[in-house]
Amino acid sequence: MNRFPQSELIPGSQEIIHSKNASVELTPISVYMCLSQQLDHLLLTETNLQFLQDVKTSDLTEFSVHQPSYGKTVMASVDKLKEMLDEEMKRFLSKAKLIRMQQFAVDVTLDPDTAHPNLVLSPDRKQVHCGGMKQNLPNNPERFDTSANVLGRQSFSSGRVYFEAEVRGKTAWDVGVVYGSIGRKGSISTDNGFWTIWLRDKVYEALAKPAVVLPLKSRLQKVGIFVDYDKGLVSFYNVDTADLIYSYKKCSFKKKLLLYINTSSNKNGRNSAPMIITPVVKCLAQRHNNMW
Repeated sequence: MNRFPQSELIPGSQEIIHSKNASVELTPISVYMCLSQQLDHLLLTETNLQFLQDVKTSDLTEFSVHQPSYGKTVMASVDKLKEMLDEEMKRFLSKAKLIRMQQFAVDVTLDPDTAHPNLVLSPDRKQVHCGGMKQNLPNNPERFDTSANVLGRQSFSSGRVYFEAEVRGKTAWDVGVVYGSIGRKGSISTDNGFWTIWLRDKVYEALAKPAVVLPLKSRLQKVGIFVDYDKGLVSFYNVDTADLIYSYKKCSFKKKLLLYINTSSNKNGRNSAPMIITPVVKCLAQRHNNMW
């Protein structure tokens, strides 16, 4: 079987093949540009063109055309580059959408009069954790008496709002919004007036009807909650990745909404980390650097 002689290889083609061993890492774009120039050179090489013209039609069966190894490299690099660009575009669009939601950030604090007696609030009413021991607090009508719940002090019944809650280090929690009229005493049903997500037994779920398992790519550290009261929308975001976690759509709100937090039980210290209402970081450059 006849082959192209070694002398017919275009100058520099071997450097491309062996460049994987070089100390400088080639990017998909640089590989593509370099190989494109080499291919252009091949098409303009008189020796190779003359060789092809001199081959008789009857003799073509005696030759086997072998695709240069760098041809596959070009295609693989182009495919990889397209995949990278598609992924970057998705991340950019997700980030842009979250930034729009963050423009509606509001200041929210926790209402100590609603907190279960086991819950300990920080002086600024921004943090809450389950202390594991029941405090001697008045059993006022607003206070939860069976679940480790606490509500936000600020209510809203129109427009759009956004806030963030850190859940880092916790093994179980709930967060979302609820009607201010939900029951506070005894067993509490989430069948009406709850728009929340939770973590239980390493599984994230939206407490819809029926519950929806959330297949998250990474462990949640901070949750963004966006509410458009007039459009009946409640959306949850992974603040660190800007990914949309879940949306309750076409909700028919009829009452005032409040922030809802459930720290779950202390679990002998294994779930003692606080849930924190964090300030919304509006420094786009800083958040941009963390993501890219």
